[in-house]
Amino acid sequence: MMTEKQKKFADEYLIDLNATRAYKAAYPNVKKDESARVNASKLLTNANIKSYLDEQLTTLHDKRIAKAEDVMIYLSDVMNGVSKSSVLAMCGDGCQEVIEKPPDERERLKAAELLGRRYGMFTEKVELNQTGKVVIVDDIPDDS
Repeated sequence: MMTEKQKKFADEYLIDLNATRAYKAAYPNVKKDESARVNASKLLTNANIKSYLDEQLTTLHDKRIAKAEDVMIYLSDVMNGVSKSSVLAMCGDGCQEVIEKPPDERERLKAAELLGRRYGMFTEKVELNQTGKVVIVDDIPDDS
């Protein structure tokens, strides 16, 4: 179980992984960086704090990293022309504006190709006919 100050320290530490700053934020009465650094180092070895930090970092990691399903949905949306992207377009007299546009044919084709590769749709069939004997030659010299 962590105290409120330990939890505050851990939450502050997760912001930028600066233990000294996090310690001073959780314990504002500590003014010296050296004292904050030493005590923060001790807190980072606390089993409860380590467990909490690991759990929070795993959660943050899981939220930010795309899963295979996310990639497949995105590629499908591009291939089907559902997704939109913001592009800079000329609007006459030299002015520019940002517009939303669906994927062009090249982008849709690339998404289709990547999806096809994922599903093994483009495997080459190679027929190999062997009429002779297979001979294995052991020509590696012995080290003895």
